[in-house]
Formats: sequence, C-alpha cells, structure tokens
Amino acid sequence: MTIAMGYVWNCFWLMAPVLLFNALLRNRLPMAYQPDVFWSDIPAWLKQSENAFRTAVFALPMLMPLRVVHASQTFGLQHYGVGLLLYFCSWSMQVWFPKTRWSVSRWGFMAPSYTPMVWLLGIALLGNAFFPPIPYSPWVYIALSGAFVTFHNLHVWIVYSRIRALRNFSNPLAR
Repeated sequence: MTIAMGYVWNCFWLMAPVLLFNALLRNRLPMAYQPDVFWSDIPAWLKQSENAFRTAVFALPMLMPLRVVHASQTFGLQHYGVGLLLYFCSWSMQVWFPKTRWSVSRWGFMAPSYTPMVWLLGIALLGNAFFPPIPYSPWVYIALSGAFVTFHNLHVWIVYSRIRALRNFSNPLAR
C-alpha cells in the first residue's frame, strides 16, 4: 500500500454510513428534529460546545488508519456494527413510527442522541495509531466522544422538555 493510499484508508470512512443516513432522512424527520425547532433557543455555550466536540469527533478519525490487525480491533469493528444498527433503528423509529409510545417517550426521542456512543466506542477501539507520529490511546477518542454525546444529549433533553411543556405532551414529534 502506498503512503497516499494509507492516508486515504482511514477511520473517517466509518462516518460515511452515518452521514449518508442522516442526509437521506433529513427531510423525513419529525418537526421536533427540524433545524428551526431543534436549534431554537438553545444556549450559545451549549451549541458551541456540542459543535466543537462534534467537529473533533468527526475529524480525528481522518488521522486514524483503518485496518484490523488485532483482536481488540475486531471487537471494535463488531461494536461499531452493533452501534450503527442501534443508531439506524433509533432514527427509523422516529421517522417511520413517530407516534408510538417509544417514540414519544424521552428515551425514544433521545435514542438517536445516545446510541452514537456505541458506534463511536467501536471507532475508538478500531483505531490503534495516528498517521502523525504521536502516541495513540483510545481514551482520547472515548473522552472526546463522551463529551460530544453529553452535550448533544443535554441539547436533546432541552428540546424534548421544551416541546413537552409547550404541547402538554400531545405529540412532541408531530410532523
């Protein structure tokens, strides 16, 4: 494998299914997830923190070679696959079954914001090095992912709470 191909074959490819799925569902999401509602009245510190950690979590895999040579990386790939399935299922429930008891519950509404931790942990375990000659520890990526998911979940908690209060929980996910 050439050096250039080594840089191209990185863990960012594991973000592609997530980005594609999100792009395909964008126009089908219930009203609560539409940008005008979702980002409305969220404190600036929360928006900035969430987006800063999101950027780090999505950018860092570009510096991580994608190769499976150790048992822990195989486990990481399996963890990623399970996490991706959970993430897709959580969004699918919101898109295709938005009025179910699960979808209108706080746990169901927030599922697309907490399930990424599973596939992000898989990416952390898959990585075992950086392209630049700096030491790699999965804990760095796990910590960044944990911070992102924490801020993202706080954001979603606020959205759910606000919609529930405004609509008296008639159906916070109505289109």
